[in-house]
Amino acid sequence: MTGIENPGGEPEVLIGAAALVSGGRVLRPGWLRARGGRVGEAAEGPPPRTPDLDFGDAAVVPGFVDMHVHGGGGGTYTTGETDEILRAVAFHRRHGTTTTVASLVSAGPDALLRQVRALREPVAEGLLAGIHLEGPWISHGRCGAHDPSVLRDPDQAEIARLLEAGEGSIIMVTVAPELYGALEAITALTVAGVVVAVGHTDATYEQARAAIAAGARVGTHLFNAMRPLHHREPGPVLALLEDERVTVELVGDGVHVHDGLVAHVAADIGPRRIALVTDAMVAAGMADGAYRLGSLDVQVTDGIARVGATGAIAGSTATMASLFERAVRRLPGPGGRGARRGHRHDIEHPRPDPGAGRRGRPGSRQAGRLGGGPRRPGARGLPARAAGGHGLTRSRPLGAGDRPARLSGIASVPPAGLLPFRSDQLG
Repeated sequence: MTGIENPGGEPEVLIGAAALVSGGRVLRPGWLRARGGRVGEAAEGPPPRTPDLDFGDAAVVPGFVDMHVHGGGGGTYTTGETDEILRAVAFHRRHGTTTTVASLVSAGPDALLRQVRALREPVAEGLLAGIHLEGPWISHGRCGAHDPSVLRDPDQAEIARLLEAGEGSIIMVTVAPELYGALEAITALTVAGVVVAVGHTDATYEQARAAIAAGARVGTHLFNAMRPLHHREPGPVLALLEDERVTVELVGDGVHVHDGLVAHVAADIGPRRIALVTDAMVAAGMADGAYRLGSLDVQVTDGIARVGATGAIAGSTATMASLFERAVRRLPGPGGRGARRGHRHDIEHPRPDPGAGRRGRPGSRQAGRLGGGPRRPGARGLPARAAGGHGLTRSRPLGAGDRPARLSGIASVPPAGLLPFRSDQLG
C-alpha cells in the first residue's frame, strides 16, 4: 500500500469510491483521508490526488454496530475461550461489524459467572463493546433457544454478583417483566447503568408498560420469543412500539421477521428507533450441520439454525453486511428506491443514548473509534453507537478521528467495511 509520510511518521492513505456514506449523506463521489487507521477528513467530489485505494463503483460505509450476537465463523462467546472469541470477532469484522456486543444465552449461576469473567478482558481490551445477558431471567414459555432447565426468577444477590464480576462489562440484560421480582431487578439494573431489554416474555401489555416505566429501553428481537400482538391483549409488542424511548431490535434476515413487517414497523416508528441485529450464532459463515448454542444442540439446514429437540429458531447465520444488503434491496416502499433513499439517510441520524445522562454526551466514550476501544472501569450501558441509534443498521457517521471499517481489525485479520454493492444501490 502506498501513502504519503507526514511529520508524525504515520503514512496518510487516501481512499476514493463512487459513493461514501458520511454525516447523514451519500457523497458522490466520495473520498477520505486516513492516518494510523483513523479518518482525518471525509468529503464529496473528486479526490485531491490519485487515491492510494480506489474502490471504483463500490460504496464505502461506516462500520456496523451489532448489539446482539452470540458468535460466528465457527467461534462463540459462550465458552469464554480466547480463540473462540477472537474467531467470532474476526469473522464479523470481515463482514463490516466494527462494534460487537457479545450476547450470552441462559446458563446456571456458576457457569454464567465464569462466562462473564472470561469476557471481561476482551471488553477491557476493546475487542468487544460489552456483554449482553439474554437470560436467565426470561419466560419458560417463550424461551426459544434457551435451556429451560436453567431459567429462573431475577435474584438481586445474583445480579449483584454478576455485575461485580463483570467490572462494568455487562451493558445490557434481557428480562421478562412478568417474572417475580422482575420490576425490582429492572430498577436495580437501570440504577447501575445497565440497559434493560424486554424479551423472551409472555408479558401482558400492562406488564410491559410497567417494565418500561421501571427503566427498560430496548425490545429484544421484537416479535420473536414474545407474546404475539392480539386485538384484545396486545402484549409487549404494542407497548414497546408505542413508547418513543424504546429501541426495538429486529432480526431482518427474512427468517425471523417478514420483510413486509420490518418495513411496516419502520414506517410506523421511524428507522431511528430500530436496530437491525444478527442474533448470529457459531454457524454464521459456516456450512450446514450440527452445532451448539449454550447447552443446546442446534441443527443448521439451508442456513437456518433450529434447536434439534424443539425446532425453535436458534439465532441466525447472518452478518450485518447481509442484513444491510437485504434492507437496501428488499424493503418495500413508495417507488422502491425512495425507500432505499430514506434508509440511506436514516442510518446515520442520531438519537439520544439511553445511558447518555450517566456518561456524558453520546459518543464521548471511546471517542471517535468505530472499532471500539478500552472501556473505563465501571462504565456500563450500550455504546452510544448502538443504543444511541443511527437507525436500522446502527452504523455511525464517519468523521475526523474515526476508524473506517476497512482499516480496523484484529492483528493481521483482514477486516471489511466495504459491502458488495454498486454505488447506485444506495439510491
